[in-house]
Amino acid sequence: MSLPSNERLSETFARLRERDEAAFIPFLMAGDGGLDATEQMLDAVVEAGADIIELGVAFSDPMADGPALQRAAERALAEGTNLTGVLDLVVRFRKRCDVPIILFGYANPFLTFGPEALAQAAAKAGVNGVLCVDMPPDEAEVLRRPLRENGVDMIFLLAPTSTPERIGRVLENASGFVYFVSVAGVTGVKAANTEAIAGLVQDIRSQTVLPVGIGFGITEPEQARAVANMADAVVVGTAITRLIEEAEDGPTAVARVASFAREMKQATRRKR
Repeated sequence: MSLPSNERLSETFARLRERDEAAFIPFLMAGDGGLDATEQMLDAVVEAGADIIELGVAFSDPMADGPALQRAAERALAEGTNLTGVLDLVVRFRKRCDVPIILFGYANPFLTFGPEALAQAAAKAGVNGVLCVDMPPDEAEVLRRPLRENGVDMIFLLAPTSTPERIGRVLENASGFVYFVSVAGVTGVKAANTEAIAGLVQDIRSQTVLPVGIGFGITEPEQARAVANMADAVVVGTAITRLIEEAEDGPTAVARVASFAREMKQATRRKR
């Protein structure tokens, strides 16, 4: 049975808690290789066990993205990918799948599209959440309000450098889940140090009923397993992007990503 947009995330996390699993959240840059290729990749990661999917909206100046994701954004933009095309992709995907979709992007494309228009179009397409990397809660009301009114969660970032004041501000404004960046810096450059962040994550979880996901620097099943034992979700992007980039053709990319996704999902099944 299809769930309303604003229930998919909460229902997914509730179901996973009952099974003692953390969510596996793969990141895919929409339009890397073309939107048809992304649609095939969406089906592949769902079949492999993805619980939630982050769908990147390409931007020419992605300040939080490391080299691999920057190149993926450049390839997507060269294919002519835009936000309208990404939303159309979600519409097609939603006709056959209820797995939650998070749009991951930057303020420029979102605000250029228009906050009200984006919120309405995202909800209609079946988007469940929006993560705007360069829009902290202090500046986010212009987007958070219309998203909330249309039943779409706005997800915010926290990092090892976040002050208690910033943590409190994020937890006051976030919905869906909280995204904890495991390393300072951009994606895919440093490996996550799970021992170093364990205390910080525990402190954040003690202050909120929202699920807490961890991303940046998670490239291997062993890391995913360690993260799953301290958080509610494991987000993996750069490792998947590199598999796509290094594959000699589309079918090879799909097969490699699907195999990797199965391994990472298995790692999020605690005590199994």
